Amino acid sequence: MAKELNPDLGKLLLRISVGGLMIPHGIAKLIHGHDFIRVMLAKKGLPEFIWLGVPIGEIVAPICILLGVFTRISSLLVAFTMIMTIFLVHQLGTFHITDKGGLGAELNLFYLLTSLALFFLGSGKYSVYKGKNGIFA
Repeated sequence: MAKELNPDLGKLLLRISVGGLMIPHGIAKLIHGHDFIRVMLAKKGLPEFIWLGVPIGEIVAPICILLGVFTRISSLLVAFTMIMTIFLVHQLGTFHITDKGGLGAELNLFYLLTSLALFFLGSGKYSVYKGKNGIFA
């Protein structure tokens, strides 16, 4: 069997990818507002206050992921946020091939799957919080 080179460095790079690339999406919504999210929620018959999960799932949780603090729970929050975006925005177009050759919800699926990977892997040793590899690590 080949020895793993540095799985903790791989986890750090995954955390930087998910956390670092998600934060600008949340900041853009803070700058430009969340009204369009409220409209989408209302159209689906969901309570509009659910929009409050967006700053948590796109800013707070990604910052925690970057720092390696509560990585597993934060990753689940990002994953749930992506499930909601697929449900609210893409629906049947999620797996539609676009004219560029990608899937309709390619970015959402990327964040969903990579955040789930982080949930299963944990934060690794390059993190601020050194939990006991439980749900909070």
